[in-house]
Amino acid sequence: MEYICESCGTLLVHSNQVTLDSMKDVHDQLCSVKRQNIVTPVPQVTQSPASSAQPSVSTTPQAQTALNPPSPQQSTATPSSGGQTTISLTGRGTDYSKVEGPIDPEFKSKRQVKGMYQGIKIWGPVDPPGQLGIWGTEVTVDFDICVADGACIEACPVNVFEWLDTPGHPASEKKPFMIREKDCIFCMACENVCPPQCVKIFQKGQ
Repeated sequence: MEYICESCGTLLVHSNQVTLDSMKDVHDQLCSVKRQNIVTPVPQVTQSPASSAQPSVSTTPQAQTALNPPSPQQSTATPSSGGQTTISLTGRGTDYSKVEGPIDPEFKSKRQVKGMYQGIKIWGPVDPPGQLGIWGTEVTVDFDICVADGACIEACPVNVFEWLDTPGHPASEKKPFMIREKDCIFCMACENVCPPQCVKIFQKGQ
């Protein structure tokens, strides 16, 4: 089952109609294009003295983003995207099996930060590629539980996630990487739709 937003073209897909309806409601309320149409005035046409015959439309970065929303389903994060990286996704840790959920909501008091990946904290233990720990501070995903069904990526109305290749991991060889963690609006959609319950959202300061 699928739903395509008429305003921004975002595709929402889920096998459960009730969950899809919930995802649709969240997206309709938070769609950046719809909000842009409401709060942003019509761009003004300006002309420079050197090119009076060719008017140019002045748009804000937010408007440009709304007109060309990113497609997280089609992109894969790479170490060159920016931010500090101290953890490798490859190594000798191959003697691991898939871990069952849910994520431990108290992991921050039980685990230590073992490194960073593009500026995102990683809570150990970490022994790649078979054991990857819990990633994130506010948008957190237990990569050892995650099975890469993609529900969180499809549900997120602000495109916090991108796919990250994790070859050799026993649960799945790609994970939803919270590369735009700071954009999270704490709607809880990703946490609510995750089948293995590997996602936990924390408000700032928690």
